Amino acid sequence: MSLNPKAFPQYKEFNPDVPVYCVSNGNGGVFHRFFDTSPFSPTGRYIAGFRMPFEDRLPLPGEKGEIVVVDLQTGEEKTVDSTCGWEPQLGANLQWGADDSILIFNDVDPADWSEFGVKLNWKTGERKRLEGTVYKVSPDGKKALSAKLSCMRRTQHGYGVMLPPERVQNNLGLRDDEGLWLTDIDSGKKTLLISIKEVFERTCTKKELEFYKDREVYLFHSKWNNQGTKIMFSVRNYPQNAGIEYDAICGKPLRFDVFTMNNDCSELYNAIPDIHWERGGHHTTWLADGQRLSFNLGNLNGGMHLMQVKYDGSGLKLLTRNTPGSGHPSENPNCGTMVTDSYVREVVAKGDGTTPIRFIDLAQDKAKDIIRIQTETPYEKQISCLRVDPHVAWDKSGRYIAFNAFTGGTRRLFVADMKDFKI
Repeated sequence: MSLNPKAFPQYKEFNPDVPVYCVSNGNGGVFHRFFDTSPFSPTGRYIAGFRMPFEDRLPLPGEKGEIVVVDLQTGEEKTVDSTCGWEPQLGANLQWGADDSILIFNDVDPADWSEFGVKLNWKTGERKRLEGTVYKVSPDGKKALSAKLSCMRRTQHGYGVMLPPERVQNNLGLRDDEGLWLTDIDSGKKTLLISIKEVFERTCTKKELEFYKDREVYLFHSKWNNQGTKIMFSVRNYPQNAGIEYDAICGKPLRFDVFTMNNDCSELYNAIPDIHWERGGHHTTWLADGQRLSFNLGNLNGGMHLMQVKYDGSGLKLLTRNTPGSGHPSENPNCGTMVTDSYVREVVAKGDGTTPIRFIDLAQDKAKDIIRIQTETPYEKQISCLRVDPHVAWDKSGRYIAFNAFTGGTRRLFVADMKDFKI
């Protein structure tokens, strides 16, 4: 299924190298989740987004946003549900299920402040509450991974769900009752796939384990590879009592590791230990082959390098030599090319609130800015997580990319057709 270009206004500012369309033309405030998930439905007919009810402040616990579906053939934008389970960076972690009728996202019940996932048939209105929450849905749409979402604000704002501060637990030391949770979408049942305690006991010496006794330890990102065979997840830790408003991007006391394992928890590795991140870096994700990870890593002279490493931590090396890293790099599912974006203060940004969508040819080690668009908001200087990250993501065919921007004074969702582009 392909996008109907007649159904949407075309974006032409700064002469993009590819056709670009604004696909959220309603009340604004709409964005898609993240660079590692496709907002396109399994057939490509629809695109899903989350609408914030306001863009100039953080949400309070219990405030609702909206789940939105856009028909890429007709241009119709439809609000299909609402939810209290969101924050400004990833919304409600909205993702597609096994087919075009199923959406998976998070909600919170203000009656008891319970956090839970939702399986919604948006075509019939059938809504099912899941035992577990949702951070990343498996490629087949049948399972969901998640850490404790309300705890995500303990290390960085914007990625989980909002609860009253007194309802957000502290994970002191290596807990055996918290970790990475797995939820079966059809049955709704959740299980603790691997605990925080098990993660470190299997990858640390006894002496190293002592370090974590007086530190708070939280899981953050979790992701399947495209093949659905391996999982990566990040674990963050910092000194006890750093507080709920501690923000991961602001201080050195925070340390984090990126682990990988098979679906059955075998072959657990600390693939990118915390020592590597002392130079600065961000945004690890799976490469298309499902065996390697890509990420941005700082260098001693400033700036970022685009790196790769095998799932077991071996083969750490540059992914590109001549092309700097930035933003959220994501490889085409057909392998060989990448797209990424940029933060407004990275070296590849334009310095005026606009940032590039960058295309990278890995074989040629060449990059080109193919789209330039406004992403800076009036609110992000005061509250960092009110920024708009493009979070460029591919559709499953490798023809289209979706990304977020801030145009006309609001968040909007865009789609670019990459079919005929060559660097």
